[in-house]
Amino acid sequence: MTPDSVASAKVALRPILLAARRERVAARDRDADDAALAREVLALATGLGIGAGGTVAAYEALRTEPPTAASIDALVAHGIRVVVPVTLPDNDLDWCDVNDERRMRLGPDAISAAALVLTPGLAADLAGTRLGRGGGSYDRALARRRPDARVLVVLHPGEVHPEPLPADPHDQPVHGVLTADGVTWL
Repeated sequence: MTPDSVASAKVALRPILLAARRERVAARDRDADDAALAREVLALATGLGIGAGGTVAAYEALRTEPPTAASIDALVAHGIRVVVPVTLPDNDLDWCDVNDERRMRLGPDAISAAALVLTPGLAADLAGTRLGRGGGSYDRALARRRPDARVLVVLHPGEVHPEPLPADPHDQPVHGVLTADGVTWL
């Protein structure tokens, strides 16, 4: 695919995925998903050897995204530092400590402290291609992650795309998908 055809395919696919997500969200129990995701995130962090003093990069979910509040709370309760993004005017991401009430920025490279990065997305395919909302924020930020960091896109069950998603050379792959049903490594 040419760069223009990739961009066109992404633009055409996003409204379809967003419409499917709205229907999916209406049928989900958000509180149950929040609790299930928190259990999965803690098990994942433990399995990756992330304990007190470790760092996880996460995000604060929008209404239609899988909830992340309980996951963030659970990580913090276990002494794990959680950094969340602050979108900059150029759509790049800076980071702040979720516990910092003043939300002091730590710098765009703060993601490099995280052993686990949880990203939002609309879909992922089985090859690890993540389709986001189109701003390129996470692709730029993921390029600054530490080399051994595990990257998982947080999706609703059913949002793993069976066919390859369109991808640009700058798109950063993910290692797995996290849903309320568990982790799928790609």
